[in-house]
Amino acid sequence: MGDHTTTRNLQLHHNPVFDVSLNVRGGSKYIDDDGRPKRTGTVWTSSAHIITAVIGSGVLSLAWAIAQLGWIAGPVVMVLFSFITYYTSTLLAACYRDPVTGKRNYTYSDAVRSNLGELQVKFCASVQNVVLIGVTIGYTIAAAISMVAIKRSNCYHKSGGKNPCHINNNPYMIAFGISEIVLSQIPNFDKLSWLSIVAAVMSFTYSGIGLALGIAEVAVNGKIKGNITGITIGTVNPIQKMWRTFQALGDIAFAYSYSIILIEIQDTIKSPPSEYKTMKKATLFSLIVTSIFYILCGCMGYAAFGDLSPGNLLTDKGFHNPFWLIDIANAAIVIHLVGAYQVFAQPIFALVEKTAAEFFPNSQFITEDIRIPIPGFGAYNFNLFRFVWRTFYVIITTLISMILPFFNDVVGFLGALGYWPLTVYFPVEMYIAQKKVPKWSTKWICLQILSLSVLVIALAAAAGSVTGVVQDLKIYKPFKTSS
Repeated sequence: MGDHTTTRNLQLHHNPVFDVSLNVRGGSKYIDDDGRPKRTGTVWTSSAHIITAVIGSGVLSLAWAIAQLGWIAGPVVMVLFSFITYYTSTLLAACYRDPVTGKRNYTYSDAVRSNLGELQVKFCASVQNVVLIGVTIGYTIAAAISMVAIKRSNCYHKSGGKNPCHINNNPYMIAFGISEIVLSQIPNFDKLSWLSIVAAVMSFTYSGIGLALGIAEVAVNGKIKGNITGITIGTVNPIQKMWRTFQALGDIAFAYSYSIILIEIQDTIKSPPSEYKTMKKATLFSLIVTSIFYILCGCMGYAAFGDLSPGNLLTDKGFHNPFWLIDIANAAIVIHLVGAYQVFAQPIFALVEKTAAEFFPNSQFITEDIRIPIPGFGAYNFNLFRFVWRTFYVIITTLISMILPFFNDVVGFLGALGYWPLTVYFPVEMYIAQKKVPKWSTKWICLQILSLSVLVIALAAAAGSVTGVVQDLKIYKPFKTSS
């Protein structure tokens, strides 16, 4: 799952001020059927948005996931996930417009509301919020690990590989937290147009370097490591192998978890042809590209390291040389995640601030803005509640990251948690409601079997990840040991 910075920027074309100026010009060629500015998106722009949103930190754990599953099951599971994601994405794309009135749904929640009603929206919002909070924790861990990896690789290089270079993650998590506290006070930081370009460049930089290093390592080794059934019994015991296999499913699911932003991307597409047809083509193209890239990254990492494939390809016990290239990749991860954290945190910030303002409309602490003039930038509206709440949120997510700094387990758990409801359950249920698929018809039964099967996989993956955390906590003592 990559950085969803792209879609926050997609929402910028819904500018009512802009709408008015277009209306004044009077030409309907500038206006879409809902009175908003003419959408200009095509198959290619939509594909670019999807690819940018998908390829991200999820790619780093794929070598480890394939190592658990082996040379046959690993690629097969990845292809299976991409197929399920493609199919359910087409179901979701069909829910962009109301089939009777033609009314558009601008967000995922709008689509759930218009097809399934308020109760399901509440369930949807709960899952979304838990996933958003989880991602901010996962990103804090990943950024700190990458900062430590830069420090460790330089130390390792200087000592010629003699110094084991034990470095504590915690100071780096605190540094990341401080930077997020500062950025969280910048209004509309997540909507800055250059953010998605930076995120895309950084994602492809570190993913590409990871892939290239995997290919180079295989060439140097002169052989392909790994085996047909995955990590061998002996390296791990049979129970561990089972749990790790389940967790690997969660890691792969996390890499494909991006349905939440598809409706927003669809809302940028021009018509005719219908947005559904364009979106279907864009989803197919972008999923083929990302799946090939994912399978290459995962397989090359596994071929290079075999049973010892690290949980995070660019850190852990992964590549050491050329150290400068690994430093560039890890710096790209940190830059990407600094911005991506805000994109995921902003909806949580906004929700709490909006709710607080509704409950305490007369509270000066919550509603009053203090104007602070900043030379050269105009005035900054400082809100005391916003400052306290956002700082508190970042501190809490940083503390949780320090207590559970296990990137792989967190990624697996988030994948398990978000994939079934957001990628499978809601699209299937909305499609059934919208197309009025009769209960117990063949199509209805097939859709329910699909949904139930993915739920079982998700529960197994969640259990695997929780077991992973429990095992790791037996070795790791929070706030004490260096890693």
